[in-house]
Amino acid sequence: MIKIMKITGIILLAVVVLAAIAISIFWYRNIHWYDRYEKALKKAGAEEKQIKLPSGNVINYGEVANDKPALLLIHGQMGMWEDYALVMPDLSKNWHIYAIDVYGHGESAHDESLYYIDSNGNDLIWFIQNVIGEPTVLSGHSNGALTAAYIAAYGGNHISGVILEDPPVFSTQGEGWEDSFAWLDTYKPLHDYNRSDRSECWEAWYLRHCYWGQLFMKDAMNGIADYAEHYHKTHPGESVKIGFLPSSIWSVFEYAKKYDFAYGEHFYDLSWNHGITHEEILSKISAPCVYIHAKETVHENGTLLCAASREQAERAVSYIGENCRLIETDTSDHVIHTVHRDLYIETVNSFLK
Repeated sequence: MIKIMKITGIILLAVVVLAAIAISIFWYRNIHWYDRYEKALKKAGAEEKQIKLPSGNVINYGEVANDKPALLLIHGQMGMWEDYALVMPDLSKNWHIYAIDVYGHGESAHDESLYYIDSNGNDLIWFIQNVIGEPTVLSGHSNGALTAAYIAAYGGNHISGVILEDPPVFSTQGEGWEDSFAWLDTYKPLHDYNRSDRSECWEAWYLRHCYWGQLFMKDAMNGIADYAEHYHKTHPGESVKIGFLPSSIWSVFEYAKKYDFAYGEHFYDLSWNHGITHEEILSKISAPCVYIHAKETVHENGTLLCAASREQAERAVSYIGENCRLIETDTSDHVIHTVHRDLYIETVNSFLK
């Protein structure tokens, strides 16, 4: 009996030790999630640069220089050019990469008068003409895909192709906007935070009010938000890190440090479109186009848990016409270039033809 108890004790101890090791590895990888991005940027040879336009506006960008065709990458809301790091090493085998910071993000100009699709789009057309200087393939993610669509529509023969990565078509001009996941999870909490006394950090406020948390982890969110607030206070100047949660949930906090919240207000009130309709933009695209759509997912309460429905994606493609093809992923993960890297890279490389 004593021998059995000893063996049992050893087994239990081994289980505890292995569990502790597994938790430690999980925690470490989450906290150091950005290490992979830095390694990828170094591997690709990406160099950060800036250009000042004649207007005085500054566009910050990362470049992987070579003699390949030009590819311009445009990130989404609360992102930065480094968001594309994980695909840069593979893309740079075939492309001369320019990845920009959208106005109000990263190190590009923070000026609320620029936070419109045409203001940023026109300056990026200038960037293509004067910095890149050759026909360019565009790839934009989320609202960056809408900006890419604008550039493709009005950039003339400087645009040789465009990839629209899960854009929030039609919703961000008002179609079911206040019932959309983006409005409920990002823009309403951001707007409410801007109007609050900001007695706690944005990260804690977001976790306390985010829509996904209320749907799936309601009882846990206040405790997680309290942890974020404590981390913010004990690590001044750092982005909030939550080791016990997958970094995919909170990695956006890294980019939010250099994000102008006034930019989000232009999506809350739909002024970012500046009176230009998505239908008008999409109809003017003549360059070859691929729309990559994240699979439609609807919560049991009826909320669309994705950037656009299948119907909206198909309608967008119909406005562009026969020169556009639709690809749909098998999950609703919005950041396709990270979650479905192989598919994304294959799609971009299809424009080499």
